[in-house]
Amino acid sequence: MPGIWETHMNFSLRSRSLFKTIAVVLALALPTALAISSADARVGGGGSSGSRGSRTYSAPPSTSTAPGPASQFNRTYTQPGAGMNSAASAPARGGLFGRAGGFMGGLAAGFLGAGLLGMLFGGGLFGGLGGLSSILGLIIQIALVVLVVRLAMSWWQRRHTPQAAYANADAGAGPGPQPNQRGGLGGGLGGFGFGANANNAPLEIKPDDYEAFERLLGEIQAAWSNEDVAKLHTFATPEMVSYFEQDLAQNRARNVVNKVTGVKLLQGDLSEAWREGETDYATVALRFSLTDKTLDRNSGTVVAGSEQPGEVTEVWTFARRPGSGWELSAIQQTN
Repeated sequence: MPGIWETHMNFSLRSRSLFKTIAVVLALALPTALAISSADARVGGGGSSGSRGSRTYSAPPSTSTAPGPASQFNRTYTQPGAGMNSAASAPARGGLFGRAGGFMGGLAAGFLGAGLLGMLFGGGLFGGLGGLSSILGLIIQIALVVLVVRLAMSWWQRRHTPQAAYANADAGAGPGPQPNQRGGLGGGLGGFGFGANANNAPLEIKPDDYEAFERLLGEIQAAWSNEDVAKLHTFATPEMVSYFEQDLAQNRARNVVNKVTGVKLLQGDLSEAWREGETDYATVALRFSLTDKTLDRNSGTVVAGSEQPGEVTEVWTFARRPGSGWELSAIQQTN
């Protein structure tokens, strides 16, 4: 029996040692996790939130400001496939029946299947034919099926091509970003440098629009720092404001407030711009400096962040509806 007790004691010692090791790892990892979250305490929480219309699930084209891909949304109200034609998003089928599909494809398949089974069992469209005549009859049946399918495909394409073309345009088809040809915009605020790819986009973005984007960058950060939800409603879409309210509520629950100051645009360029119905969209890459710190609500002491300014590169999408100005519709992080 002593051997059994000795084995049990050794197991207990090993278990305690393992638990101590896990506790040490967690103790070291927790400050790191807090540092990561506090470094991303600015508006949007350092995540990717919002909607880009029918292009929500399409990656925006890269630019010189943000050459890497933008992160996918982890908070969005847009459902996959919303606003996109199902015929265009469905994978194309090859083979004899091509893209005819649906009722016509099933009809043609049944027509051919009936002919093959008819030949095997001595019937079919040209029943009674035997030997070489049966083979000739099968060939004629196949030719008729191909003719019917081709007619069905032609009818289908004529009917759906306009919608498919629109869906492809919404999905982000088109030329990628072009080299920047515009100089700095905004004077001492740094080079906005929006590229000439706006000329190739379905929607023309003018200098006044660029100035609005630059102004909103600072105004949204200021309203966020002041926890002014009413002002945020004038600068962002209801969806984005709902995310801001969630993040502000979390800060209040932790008894902290995030202050973002000294926002200065350093570089920016247009990724893409387009129109959906009556809504205009513009996605821009922004590199800006800011001071991001989180304070204790009671004492005002800095609990996270830094007094020193840092740089951030994000991809912002703005939306504009008839009779209103641009509003922030989405924020995406860059990889």
